[in-house]
Amino acid sequence: MHHLPNLITVLRIVLVVPLCWLIGVGRYEGALAVAAVAGLSDAVDGWMAKRFGWQSWVGGMLDPLADKLLLTAAFIALALAGVLPAWLTVLVVTRDLVIVGGAFAYHRLIGRFSAAPSALSKGNTTIQIVFVLTELLRMAGWIALSASVQAMMIAIVAAFTFASGAHYVVVWSRRARRAAAARKEGR
Repeated sequence: MHHLPNLITVLRIVLVVPLCWLIGVGRYEGALAVAAVAGLSDAVDGWMAKRFGWQSWVGGMLDPLADKLLLTAAFIALALAGVLPAWLTVLVVTRDLVIVGGAFAYHRLIGRFSAAPSALSKGNTTIQIVFVLTELLRMAGWIALSASVQAMMIAIVAAFTFASGAHYVVVWSRRARRAAAARKEGR
């Protein structure tokens, strides 16, 4: 049973395919339903892991990966559908690639690390999720947004995405330099 949260997380990763397909064929209400299931599964697996002590290093890596895959896939699918500007999606994807590349380099060169997100990164993820859901609601015809409100939302997403990416680069570069210096001193 202690692997159940990880199984739920893997199932959330599988939801990337129907989410992208539904956005691609313009079935935004269906995409909203998939996004709701993904959100609910994220809450359930997190609650189970904490409530029953079923937390693991693998789960700690898989959970943010599942969230990022869903969110990144949604941005890409919405950009390909012409809903979002391509530059915003490039910014979102580039930030995530820089973070993943940095994490991989840190792991290979320095050692194992905790994937605990910063407060700025959590805020960025929340803003991106709200933005994607708002766009899905808008495309499904459930809400209307003026061009100025949509432009403001895009600017906020871009600013937080850039700031959180830069924050990770600065913080993890400092940690890597300190770890390298500590290793040098230890020899």
